[in-house]
Amino acid sequence: MSDHNDPKVAPNPWDSLKQFTPARIALGRAGMSLPTRACLDFQLAHALARDAVNIPLDFAGLEQRLNLQGYQTLTLQSQAENQSVYLQRPDLGRLLSASAMACLQSTAPITADAVVVVADGLSSQAIEHHAEPFLSLLLPELQENCYALSPVCLVKHGRVAIADAIAEHYAARLCIILIGERPGLSSPDSMGIYFTYQARPEISTDADRNCISNIHKNGLSYEQALKKLLFLLTEAEKLQLSGVNLKDETTDTTPNYQQKRANFLLD
Repeated sequence: MSDHNDPKVAPNPWDSLKQFTPARIALGRAGMSLPTRACLDFQLAHALARDAVNIPLDFAGLEQRLNLQGYQTLTLQSQAENQSVYLQRPDLGRLLSASAMACLQSTAPITADAVVVVADGLSSQAIEHHAEPFLSLLLPELQENCYALSPVCLVKHGRVAIADAIAEHYAARLCIILIGERPGLSSPDSMGIYFTYQARPEISTDADRNCISNIHKNGLSYEQALKKLLFLLTEAEKLQLSGVNLKDETTDTTPNYQQKRANFLLD
């Protein structure tokens, strides 16, 4: 018997609103406590969030799949040598290791218009689930628009700012990083995209970046995220800037789980 039909669970007058949000609302109560199902669901969500942070990303598998699609890749490492250090020292996750810098220097020198970086961040599951399908849309779009691309750089234990040094190495105007976002209890595999125009380690700050977040099955679709990113790229080229002075003026923001539902406020 489900909690919804259990006579021991007190009904909630706003239970119908649960259809409009994945948030934990209208959980009901059994006496003074949450129903068993709600408690178990919370424990499962908490375990999935912990796994998203702690289970390592299969970089070799991601690299192989991208190579099979015809894309060059480089696998690099931040100065955080393991996950424990990465979580305790955010500053080290923003810096490339000595071996990563040597790897970049040893590659054939090229100048790129755009660099695309993929970092595990705080959710390996986000990158495992979403990076490859999103890149299969993004990379052809960039190539069709005549952007010269560097190899796709896959960075272990990386944070957002680590892409700045890669952009500087390739003298790229456009810096795009896909990264696993801090997992929530309803979205352990949410991916974020950060875009910076003329990114450089010494001068770029968080105010210079644009963020497209909440990319997962119940959030933004790949197509919505791509539309937003291409808009930002186009406007950044016109204005020669990114960040707080570059506004996202796209309008299609309906999350996946709401796209086929009417607005209950208009009923």
